[in-house]
Amino acid sequence: MDLEQFREYCLRKAGVSEETPFGPDTLVYKVMGKVFALTSLDAEEFACNLKCDPERALELREQYDWIVPGYHMNKKHWNTVKANRNQTLFRELIDHSYALVVASLPKKVQAELAQSLNG
Repeated sequence: MDLEQFREYCLRKAGVSEETPFGPDTLVYKVMGKVFALTSLDAEEFACNLKCDPERALELREQYDWIVPGYHMNKKHWNTVKANRNQTLFRELIDHSYALVVASLPKKVQAELAQSLNG
């Protein structure tokens, strides 16, 4: 997966916006205003930060050398994932990050998101 495929994959999800609150070199993906993914535009190798369940985050870091504690993030809850490894797992980790953030949203906001899906 390259940067453009990553962008498209994230933006296809319900309630997602792409923003640059940390400057023009960092793309941030939010669901209903809360961050679930971010990436640098000036990195040598494409990677992104994804939210992760803390126990799973540790397991993934032990299992894969291309998953490390989140760069400039809370290392308990975020991983930095190098994207050009296992594409299936990479997409699963994006989905996991999105789902964690959606689950943390207030019930009212979750209902708004669900309603937007049902049109």
